[in-house]
Amino acid sequence: MHVFYSDPFTFPLPPEHRFPLAKYRLLRERIERWPASTGVELLLAPRALRDELLLVHTADYVDAFAAGALSREAMLRIGFPWSPELVERSLRSCGGTVAATRLALQHGAAVYLAGGTHHARADRGAGYCVFNDVAVGARIVQRESARRRVLIVDTDVHQGDGTAAIFAGDPSVFTFSVHGSENFPASKAVSDLDVALPSGTGDDVYLAAVHDGLQQALRRSEPEFVFYLSGADPFAGDRLGRLAISKAGLLARDRLVFATLRQRRLPWVTVMGGGYGKQVDDTVDVYEATVRAALEQ
Repeated sequence: MHVFYSDPFTFPLPPEHRFPLAKYRLLRERIERWPASTGVELLLAPRALRDELLLVHTADYVDAFAAGALSREAMLRIGFPWSPELVERSLRSCGGTVAATRLALQHGAAVYLAGGTHHARADRGAGYCVFNDVAVGARIVQRESARRRVLIVDTDVHQGDGTAAIFAGDPSVFTFSVHGSENFPASKAVSDLDVALPSGTGDDVYLAAVHDGLQQALRRSEPEFVFYLSGADPFAGDRLGRLAISKAGLLARDRLVFATLRQRRLPWVTVMGGGYGKQVDDTVDVYEATVRAALEQ
């Protein structure tokens, strides 16, 4: 199994901005300790190229971000202060999904130990998301293979509003989001299929929602390639999540998705999505379990 990572690229951040990023390094360090018998091949994510980003994003936005010319308001919306290191990190964050997509087209599946930056829209970033990596990956599938119909399954606790906005009115990419109804963003976009769950939702209701929504999304989209944004932030101990899903429940979610895709012989890429545990190890536990569930398939 090919597994991409992009965590070594650190950059100066005030303490209040650091917590979204440490989890990626910790996850990669854990997987490095796995025995060789697991068959995991860790690969450094390449930078996304400008022409790849322009499959989704406007040239004005891509070039202004790279040059540090976005407005203060635009950077506040993203949530990180601009720096050259942030540009490097963002290019590799998107590039990991692009590279995983190309390998999944060849081998059937790939995993990326970051990604899921689903709040970024064509002309702006938001919510710690600069470029929409899965949207770019979907366009790579369509540009570089004969596969036209793409399904994006997003179980991050926050709605994939950027992804929904990018593909609004495009029948070739079906967006399915299971998320908290009372969570960010305050103003939701319209996915092809939205399942909004109330705060405090537990395992049974959550798993039924994922199962039923996935079956409906597959039936309606008849996909030829699938992206799965797993998300550790539905976990009960997540500081931004508001749902009450256990680690066992999230593992059951991952196994459900992967088993369904295998039964249908669909190629897929999985990315980690959000995770902001009160204890960072809880987030890393959920991510690591997602990778193990992927290997089971």
